[in-house]
Amino acid sequence: MPLPAVPDEAVEIHASAPDWRSAVHLAGLGLVRSGAATPDYANEMIRMIEEHGPYVVIAPGLALAHARPGPEVLADGLAIVTLAEPVNFGHPHNDPVRVVLALAIKSADAHLKTVANLANVFNDSNAIQALAAATSVAEVQAIMAGGSE
Repeated sequence: MPLPAVPDEAVEIHASAPDWRSAVHLAGLGLVRSGAATPDYANEMIRMIEEHGPYVVIAPGLALAHARPGPEVLADGLAIVTLAEPVNFGHPHNDPVRVVLALAIKSADAHLKTVANLANVFNDSNAIQALAAATSVAEVQAIMAGGSE
């Protein structure tokens, strides 16, 4: 299963966020702009982190925010926010975070396959740093295309 497309409106580069909640909210707005989720989906992602802790910080500098499939998910989607200044999520090893991915998947079955494909992108140990340093939407899309096979 390929990764969901990353349309231009789902990418925000060098955004400013005072804290992790704001960073996740910005990523959720990318899903809203691209038509993948309703505004409530960002609140669901934040609620999941508040409930389960900073498990979404899956690698140094990288958070993969997501919530369960539900009525807030309109279509499969992926949004990417790179931060001008990193934020802490409270993870003991992988803070601070410079790149926040937001994933919305309509089907629970497709969720695991999509996460596996996302992991393929980050088999390249330089991918997180490349995303953080990207200066254009096209650069971000090219980096993410590395895991879509």
